[in-house]
Order: sequence, then C-alpha cells, then structure tokens
Amino acid sequence: MMDFDRITLDPSRMGGKAWIRGQRVTVGMIVGQVASGQSIAELLVDYPYLEREDVMQALRYAAWRAVEREVTLSTA
Repeated sequence: MMDFDRITLDPSRMGGKAWIRGQRVTVGMIVGQVASGQSIAELLVDYPYLEREDVMQALRYAAWRAVEREVTLSTA
C-alpha cells in the first residue's frame, strides 16, 4: 500500500469509509465533488479546514483503490 498519511480508515467509524485525517470528510465526497466539476480551489473554499494535499491524497487514494488487476483463476 502507498503511504497515505492523511487518509484514515477504521471499519468502526464513518461507516467504514476512508476519510481525511480525522475530519468528517470522506474520500468519496472529495472524489464526487471533483468529478462533478468543482475545482480543487473551490473545494478548499467550501471546506477551509482541508489543505490542498488532503484533496490530492484523497484523489491518489481513490485511484489506487480503483486500479484494475487481472487475476487468473485456477480451473477445478
């Protein structure tokens, strides 16, 4: 796993979703906002307690989780 020092993941908190360094902002929320066209600068205005690196690390985390891997299944 890559080093994600700003991403917190605890199955017993935030519904098991990854979130930003103890804030109540999930990685999914950040990815959704960027995907809907909001710029990082706009996101930082809306969430002033976030830092640019929080957003960048959330995007890198989401990309890492979405990497497609091909697995060869054994035949029975």
